[in-house]
Amino acid sequence: MTIDRTTAPEFKAINDISLIEPQHIKLANGCNVFCFNNGGQELLRMEWVFGNLRFDAAKPLLNQAIMALLTEGTQNYTSAQIADKVDFYGAFLQAEYGFDHSQVTLFSLNKHLSETLPMVKEVLTNAIFPQKEVETYVRNQQQKLQVSLQKNDVVARRVFNKALNGDTIYGFAAEATHYQALDRADLLEHYKHMFRPDNCTLIIAGKIEQQALDMINDLFGKSWENNGEPADTTQPEVVRGTEYLYYVEKTDALQSAIRLGIPAVNRTHPDFPALQVLNTVLGGYFGSRLMTNIREDKGYTYGIGSGISSLKHNALWFIASEVGADVCKAAIAEIEKELNLLRTELIADDELVLVKNYMLGSLLGSLENVFSHADKFKNVYFASIGLDYYQQYTQKVKAVTAAELQQLANQYLNFDNFYKVIVGKY
Repeated sequence: MTIDRTTAPEFKAINDISLIEPQHIKLANGCNVFCFNNGGQELLRMEWVFGNLRFDAAKPLLNQAIMALLTEGTQNYTSAQIADKVDFYGAFLQAEYGFDHSQVTLFSLNKHLSETLPMVKEVLTNAIFPQKEVETYVRNQQQKLQVSLQKNDVVARRVFNKALNGDTIYGFAAEATHYQALDRADLLEHYKHMFRPDNCTLIIAGKIEQQALDMINDLFGKSWENNGEPADTTQPEVVRGTEYLYYVEKTDALQSAIRLGIPAVNRTHPDFPALQVLNTVLGGYFGSRLMTNIREDKGYTYGIGSGISSLKHNALWFIASEVGADVCKAAIAEIEKELNLLRTELIADDELVLVKNYMLGSLLGSLENVFSHADKFKNVYFASIGLDYYQQYTQKVKAVTAAELQQLANQYLNFDNFYKVIVGKY
């Protein structure tokens, strides 16, 4: 067979996105379990996802600190024993903090679940937050904070988040005094209210056997009880800053960090898919307008990008970069110019087709295995929208026109309404 390498492969449009439908099981204690059974190997990924408790400005670090210290000791095991036990069976155990939810993740072979699952149960029900580990955490975090605050981009992100999110879990920026005020008794109380089965969603992906489900029911259904008051996962209302320009001067800065942004809509809003197209044109991929202008043409920066952060109780559209201190004003002027072009001129057909194909190709490419299907499910489940969202998303991305995008740009992208944060020289 002779291959003609002078002819490009046939291009096929992406018509739809097919996602795996999970099996739903609700345990007697209220814990929801979703099973993505599609693995060829004897491997499971299990995620115990918990809603974060209501943010308390008087004790703002509790949600973060609990997840950082969760595996540092229980009633029956030290942190070293937990790590050794998990490592011995070739498993992986991690606790992660997120703005809306925090989770404990276990990767384990099926044949070792009888040894690894009890360790997760121990962590979820018997963590003790040893005082020595709390003190070590406080000391390390203070040192890291001291280093981080020397970086312009870190300072800019902290100021920006505070301006657009106010005194909420999204806008909080830790200071050394917050770490010093951490109290073990507060951690234990917070842990008791947060780590309850009726505040837990268990998502399992991989080769799921009945034996595994039986063990899960025994450990996390029959012998895990809801005690005390239900978890309060509501969050304070976002009250944004009244100023639109925040300038932190650093006279010796060689680079200035820029963060520009506006309140936006999250994925539950009907405008969200089209706004993602508009964002991709602006700064959402390497060939975007911001990259082409400010990096490739002007040489003001190594990288610049934009994105829409979809959160449960808020959403932000942001532009971020670090530029030479001597060209900071010029870079911001170019950003404003690109925003105004989207409001005054239609996006060319060839550019719009390229962006749509990039977005749909990236979405399809991200569904490479059963774990990524579970990740997509989490996005819609915790936003309280259906799994058909991605089918609708695909169709809306394909159908949106340049005229509709121009209309949305005029609705959302008024530069005068942007919060502007500059750290360095301006």
